[in-house]
Amino acid sequence: MHYIYLHGFASSPRSTKAVVLKERFAKLDIPLVIPDLNQNDFTHLTLSRQLQQVEALFPPAPEPVTLIGSSLGGLTAAWLGERHLQVDRLVLLAPAFGFLDHWLQRLGEMQVNQWQTEGELRVYHYGEAQKLPLSYGFVTDAMQYREESIARSLPTLILHGKQDDVIPLQASLDFAKNRPWVQLIELDSDHALTDVSTKIWQAIQAFCAL
Repeated sequence: MHYIYLHGFASSPRSTKAVVLKERFAKLDIPLVIPDLNQNDFTHLTLSRQLQQVEALFPPAPEPVTLIGSSLGGLTAAWLGERHLQVDRLVLLAPAFGFLDHWLQRLGEMQVNQWQTEGELRVYHYGEAQKLPLSYGFVTDAMQYREESIARSLPTLILHGKQDDVIPLQASLDFAKNRPWVQLIELDSDHALTDVSTKIWQAIQAFCAL
């Protein structure tokens, strides 16, 4: 089994969850691959680019892959699971279902229109601890991905915080509602989930039979 962790939007392989999980897997002598989805070019980040980058990391088929994804990395993992049969398990941490609607609504019509007109929006990047420009192509690319199309029956564990104000818990509840292969665990935490790392690890261990 190959394990790949996908960090969230405006994050990095140095994020708290990524570092903690890598250490936990290392104690079991299991490699955890954590690609840098920024690719030294956050400005031109798109969901499509993330999919292509991770696909290139897959071992030769049919070697199985377990994907663990946080936020936008979780959404990326869900789409990879839909497209590739060798993905045989998903662990999604506060996955960014419906993220475009939530984000654009929070930005407001005026700022979204300005972003579209000017072509770039400065976004705070937690991995770099500064604001970086992001192309409006991120939005137009994301619009082509309809989550109702994710329909492959695939063992999926979702862990989502009840106090998540970035991607509401309801987004995961809606996703799991008509997908009986999805197990959803609600946690008393926010979007970062950094204060429930032990519970997350226990759930991953049980789900992945580690």
